[in-house]
Amino acid sequence: MCFYCPSSTSLHGSAHGPWSARRAFVLSAATAAATPALAQVDVGQASALRKLVPAETLETAATQQYSQMLEQARAKRALAPEDHPQLQRLRAIGRRLVPFTAPWNPRARGWRWEINLIGSPQINAFCMPGGKIAFYTGILEKLQLTDDEAAMVMGHEMAHALREHARERLVKTQATNLGLRLGAQLLGLGDLGNAAANLGGQLLTLQFSRSDESDADLVGLELAARAGYQPQASVKLWQKMGQATGGKSGLAFLSTHPSGPQRIRELEENVPKVQKLYAAAQRPS
Repeated sequence: MCFYCPSSTSLHGSAHGPWSARRAFVLSAATAAATPALAQVDVGQASALRKLVPAETLETAATQQYSQMLEQARAKRALAPEDHPQLQRLRAIGRRLVPFTAPWNPRARGWRWEINLIGSPQINAFCMPGGKIAFYTGILEKLQLTDDEAAMVMGHEMAHALREHARERLVKTQATNLGLRLGAQLLGLGDLGNAAANLGGQLLTLQFSRSDESDADLVGLELAARAGYQPQASVKLWQKMGQATGGKSGLAFLSTHPSGPQRIRELEENVPKVQKLYAAAQRPS
């Protein structure tokens, strides 16, 4: 599939010449914001299965794959330059969300968070293990996302990484093929470790369960509310997603993030739980 650049703002760079190489974008999870005392949404404990795959191994594989993806986008002149307004907008949202991530996963304090924008008509976004985030221009333009709605998308994707859903999925999808046995953990899980290190494109195509999606919806909702984004935007976002499908499920984002009335109802039930967090974020410090 060929990439494209929006007609309003080219991803190729300014009229004065090609854009320079991307500078590292690093968000520090250790800055700003105090740790929330208690989660307001109820998502239960993260699956213990994820511990069967070393987090470091999966995060390293994700970093390598993310770098390759950026190189491919750059080669096609589809990677947004540093001064692209939409990229700056996404990074500003990220700076507000990241300080609230560590309570959900202490490893997030050491993640080198990155946010990039890729020119593509796909309605898609993701966050890989270790905090590597990408948005496609299609999701911003076709859904005409407000900042609040974009924050809900970003919070949702961050939540998948924070709850380590990819680690859990890897175990569940590979265990049968690898003949996982009770003693495998004592033997170092070499087979699963190798699988994690050689995931390749699988990290972008892992199918999360409905439970994973519910987790991500609610954790993302709380992250965004604590960062000062309107909770009701979560409902509006998924209403837009549903309208975008036109009754079909062919959109890339919706192939792994199914929309539907049940999802919207669950968000509506949880919006009041985080409303006080949003209100507190609006008060002057």
